[in-house]
Amino acid sequence: MNVFLRLAYVFCKIGLLTVGGGLAMIPIIQHEMLARGWMDNEQFLNILGIAQMTPGPMSVNTATFVGYRVAAAAHPGSMPLAVLGALVGTVAVCVPSLLCVNLM
Repeated sequence: MNVFLRLAYVFCKIGLLTVGGGLAMIPIIQHEMLARGWMDNEQFLNILGIAQMTPGPMSVNTATFVGYRVAAAAHPGSMPLAVLGALVGTVAVCVPSLLCVNLM
């Protein structure tokens, strides 16, 4: 399966099933990334530090940076595909909440 489809699946699942807000998503994102072998614990902690420094919701920032990192690792040397991975991660983690809010 394509890395972008896998990213979208993982982050949609996290966005849909996580209860407790953005901070509750962080351990689940970490578990998914480590279980799938997309990154190790040190890489995730570095991403988490950058996500905390960046303005905005920490879970969305983490999804953005993780998507960038995973796509960059899958397609080395291709900056547009890495940016697409960041976009996929961001949109996929937000879409379930947006759908629930707009459908209610």
